[in-house]
Amino acid sequence: MSDLAEIVRLGDPDRFAATLAAPEGARVRLWPLYAFNLEIARAPYVTQEPLIAEMRLQFWADVMDGIARGAAPHAHEVARPLALLWQGEGLPVALGQAMIAARYWDIARVPFADEAALMAHLDATTGNLMWLAARLLGAPEQSTPVVRDMAHAAGLANWLLAVPAMQAAGRVPLVDDGDAAIRALADAGLARLARARAGRGQVPKAAAPALLTGWRAGTILRRAGRSPARVRDGGLQGSEFARRGGLLWRALSGLW
Repeated sequence: MSDLAEIVRLGDPDRFAATLAAPEGARVRLWPLYAFNLEIARAPYVTQEPLIAEMRLQFWADVMDGIARGAAPHAHEVARPLALLWQGEGLPVALGQAMIAARYWDIARVPFADEAALMAHLDATTGNLMWLAARLLGAPEQSTPVVRDMAHAAGLANWLLAVPAMQAAGRVPLVDDGDAAIRALADAGLARLARARAGRGQVPKAAAPALLTGWRAGTILRRAGRSPARVRDGGLQGSEFARRGGLLWRALSGLW
């Protein structure tokens, strides 16, 4: 197993597991992207000092600037393969920059101004990540709405899973954590998921592993809608057996 694969396996086991459904050649292209996402996602949480967290994000912003200029990549276990991938595939640098910029919310520890701000955060993080992964696997431009809908559902599900941990770390992840508001979020996420699956034919099978990373979205969102209290008390996770069984079924069927 490569060093990048090990980074993703240890830091993002669900995404790692989903990626194993891709051919080996495709996985190699996804590992740098997923390792980069892991680095910027955890940067605000590995220190209590905002300035140090900002410096960590600035490092990745500098990496993106270097990619845009075509500069020689940093000698870093993630930054170097990321730069080679990004430049080699001609990925939009603006999407990577937006992923980094969104993580400053985690440093600031201030509530979202409104629900639209939370949705924009999900789009800049999970949305950009899933679209970049799908593009690496051959998804055409016209599949963007489908990929973005799937990413929204997956990002929202993971966000609701992480609510207790984020609150414990001093963040305010929800604009309104009342039952009605959580149900509305879950219902909206399920609607986006249904719309994505209705457009499944627009995404080539080769790109399916990118969307498969959201394989638990429906289960989590339905659970949150039925029992919003489980969002607040951390009861959304479900059993390991059910998680892996669901992934296996969707990987074999191709019906992300």
